[in-house]
Order: sequence, then C-alpha cells, then structure tokens
Amino acid sequence: MIARITIICFLTLLSGCSLLRLSYDHGPRLTWWWIDSYVGFNNEQIPLAKQAIHEWFDWHRSSQLPHYADWLAVVREHMDSAVTSAQICQWSDELQKLIAPAIDQAVQLSTPLIMNLNKAQWDNLERGFAKSNDELRKNFLQPDLNDRYKASVKRAVKRIKNLYGDITETQQQLIDTSIKTSPFNPELWLAERQRRQGITLQILNQLTIGLISDDQTASVLRSIIEYTVRSDDPNYRAYQVEMTEYTCDVIARMHNSANKIQRQHVHDKLKNWEIDLRVLFEENHRNISIETR
Repeated sequence: MIARITIICFLTLLSGCSLLRLSYDHGPRLTWWWIDSYVGFNNEQIPLAKQAIHEWFDWHRSSQLPHYADWLAVVREHMDSAVTSAQICQWSDELQKLIAPAIDQAVQLSTPLIMNLNKAQWDNLERGFAKSNDELRKNFLQPDLNDRYKASVKRAVKRIKNLYGDITETQQQLIDTSIKTSPFNPELWLAERQRRQGITLQILNQLTIGLISDDQTASVLRSIIEYTVRSDDPNYRAYQVEMTEYTCDVIARMHNSANKIQRQHVHDKLKNWEIDLRVLFEENHRNISIETR
C-alpha cells in the first residue's frame, strides 16, 4: 500500500505539465483522502496521520524533486533519436531506484501509525482491497474478450497520445498488434495481487497481536513492498520479467516510429515536467529561506 501511494504521487505529479504544480500542491490532501478511505482513522490518529503525510511531502519536495528533474533531462536528450529496448528497460530500472528513497521514507513515517491500527481498521483495509479488486476486474477482466481487447487498446492509445500527440494509422496498427501479442495476463495479475494482499493482511494481523516486534516492523513492511515490485513467487517473477522485456520492446518500437513532430512533442512534454519540478523545488527553497531569516 505504501509503495502504491508513493507511485500514485509520482504518476499524479506527471499527469500533465499544466497541472503538475497544482497536483503536487494538493498532494497531501489527496493522499490523506485516499489512505483514510482504506483505513478509516479515528480522532486520535487523524492528526498524526496528517502530520506524517505533510512531513513526507515536505521532505520529498526539498530532497527528491531535483533528482527527478535531472533524470527527466537525461531521458529527454535521447528523444530526438532512435532508442533501444535495453535503454527503455534501463530507464525503468533507474526510475525504480529513483523512487526507492521516497518509499523508504514513507515506511519510516508510517510505521508508528501502522503499529497502532486496530482490527476494525484492518477489516476496513480488507474491504478496500476487495473494492479495488472489483475495479480491476471491471477495467481489465471484461467477460467478452473483444471488449477486453478494445479497453486495452484504448488505454495504450491514451498513454501514447499524452506523450507523442496524435498518432498515425501505422502506429495505431502497431498498438493493435502489440496488444494482441502481449503476454499480459490479467487473471494472473489479479491472482498475484490477491495473494500479496492476503499476506499483507496476515502480517498486519500479527502486528496487531504483537507477534512482530517494533524493531522488525519497518523491515517487514519493506519486504511487503519489495515483493510488489519483485515477486517472491518464482513463476510470477518470471512473468514480470517477460512483461517488462516485452513492454520495453514495444515502447522502443513506438518511439522509433515517431516522426519529427511527435518527437518534438515528447521532448517538450518532458521539458515542461522538468521545469515544473525545478520550480516546485525552488519555491520550497525560497519559502524555507524566508522562514529562517
């Protein structure tokens, strides 16, 4: 859950250059709303939870945003030329490493709160998991396979247009083919997701009844997150690797099919994100300077 919160924050931040700063400024409130919808904090926990969220965003803005901007600048420099699937996978690995400190900081700040949640709140979390799984089924597991295929194509086209602008008929065909031949298995994804959720609830229950010591809690939470990215199930881990390699190849082929206008579009998109990240950091830096005078 912590990993998901962090990644949601990052992806929301990059949802669109004109909304980036606004999204980030409203990040604490949106994050609070999302977490509370899963847990249901009581009156004693509310101020502690809000404080932890604000502390995370303050830390993140002051220490992490420059790294994100630098990474975007490096990637942007390659947008005018052809790329390889190996490059795409490398950038993906770099992004995982880039957000790792944010996840670790979230673990540290949330551990005291998690240790004080009660069984009723874990039950709320279980219901939240079930609700999110229903949403996944609705969006990815349509009973009619043709409907499922069309939904996958629609999602892919939306993501690509966000970066490259309008696409050509040839690129549309590339997307169609890539969806048809994709190893993506939503049934397997859901099964693994439910397995991890079950393990998470089991561990959280052990925390509630004191079977896991305070010193072990943060380490256990980090393990839960790590297995989200790199499954402890060898069969599913092999599937993750296959999906990653396939996705990197598709992205590379899509980029290499882009014309000059499309490459300029993605170049400008990354540049605008980079600028907004640096502005967010500088605004925070100026505010700190004013407060300490």
